[in-house]
Amino acid sequence: MKYPRFENFINGAFQKSEHARFVPVLEPATGQIYASVPESVAADLKLAIDGAHAAQPAFAKLVPAQRARLLHQLADVIEADSDNLAAMESKDCGKTITQARQIEIPRAAANFRYFAAMAESFASESHQHPDAWNVTLRAPLGTVACISPWNLPLYLLTWKIAPALACGNAVIAKPSEVTPASAHRFAQLASAILPAGILNILHGSGAGIGQALVRHAEVKAVSFTGSTQTGAAIAGDCAPSFKKVSLELGGKNPMLIFADADFDGAVQAALRASFSNQGQICLCASRILIERTLYRRFVDAFVAGAMAIKIGDPSLPETQFGALVSSAHLKKVQDAIALAEQEGGRKLLGGARVNLPGRCADGYFLEPTIFDQLPQSAETNQQEIFGPVVTLQPFDNEAQALLMANETRYGLATSVYTQDLGRAQRLAQGLQMGMVWINCWMHRDLRTPFGGAKASGLGREGGIDAMRFFTDCKNVAFGTLG
Repeated sequence: MKYPRFENFINGAFQKSEHARFVPVLEPATGQIYASVPESVAADLKLAIDGAHAAQPAFAKLVPAQRARLLHQLADVIEADSDNLAAMESKDCGKTITQARQIEIPRAAANFRYFAAMAESFASESHQHPDAWNVTLRAPLGTVACISPWNLPLYLLTWKIAPALACGNAVIAKPSEVTPASAHRFAQLASAILPAGILNILHGSGAGIGQALVRHAEVKAVSFTGSTQTGAAIAGDCAPSFKKVSLELGGKNPMLIFADADFDGAVQAALRASFSNQGQICLCASRILIERTLYRRFVDAFVAGAMAIKIGDPSLPETQFGALVSSAHLKKVQDAIALAEQEGGRKLLGGARVNLPGRCADGYFLEPTIFDQLPQSAETNQQEIFGPVVTLQPFDNEAQALLMANETRYGLATSVYTQDLGRAQRLAQGLQMGMVWINCWMHRDLRTPFGGAKASGLGREGGIDAMRFFTDCKNVAFGTLG
């Protein structure tokens, strides 16, 4: 059977790779090949670099309102094509069509709307002194790399591309080779809007074209979202040339639930935080810490809620829980479940592969899985699994909860459920995380900084932080005349 090929998008046109090798793309819900992408090589990268280098100076000279208008047009075409994009995302990732349609595709459009506004409002700074006047200027970097993961493909790709373009840069983007469909479609939509060479999309593996892109001397900054291991390698590749790097990496996120919390609200939030997108979101809560006096009641309600989640064909609107992204990732999560059992964990729910009838019979479906009775030091409580596997742990007091929450190498995000404002303020200050939510989970505002501490990353995305990352800073001091 002949499958469609998602070609590279270079200098305003789709171009066949200089290399003959293509790799298959599988639909997670069926386990079947449905498309292929090129394993791009150095010759493809050179074409993209040359096109970006030629196009960027003129793009940088556009006034901010002109770039903003282009970004609004990109948002318009995403919104007009939203049903198609959502179906692509569901097929490519195994995520539910409801999540793609209601959250991810609208957010991709919103990314462009927000950074269109930022293009016009981002300003130079001025500082007066009795004998001088300082002006801090910001200029685009030139050609930048945006490398996005497979779990939220278009959502996170546009989160990087939008500020880079708003600042006047040319972009070479590398989507995950596992989920390339929406990036290909976005290139089709953008081709009629952006000048040739300003957006280039190269397909292929991280170890291949991804590493070549990061190391290229003409790439002035790298924005990467993915695993901590890959992020560390990218940081090492960028260090010798001192190029800017932003790394949004893994997490082992805790949720702290105190006895005075809104019980029903906390249970529902914990279910969402644990199992949204089959647990394949860097912000998912994989460690639920519950005050001991509430523990048994919470466990019963949480397990019952997880049992009620409807697993099924992700293309159906009634499905609440779809497939994991690939057979390799399914095995990784299954291995983590086996390790949790070896470490003495008590499995309260799940852990088995789900066999669905019909077209999804060979899909990568796995039950929501819950463990307790694992010590804090267990690898299951320390290493990111990135799947629908959650551990429950009791704590006795605020100090112990804080210690347990902080006691991992990661520091991305956490949620605290309590009605005690003083406790919330103390924990917000003491938690070693880049983001703390009080009585909510994953409440995102595009104006706020996004990123983590420790092994969860380097730098911040979003709002003014993104605009600063994608620009170079120069201070000019004017001395007193006369």
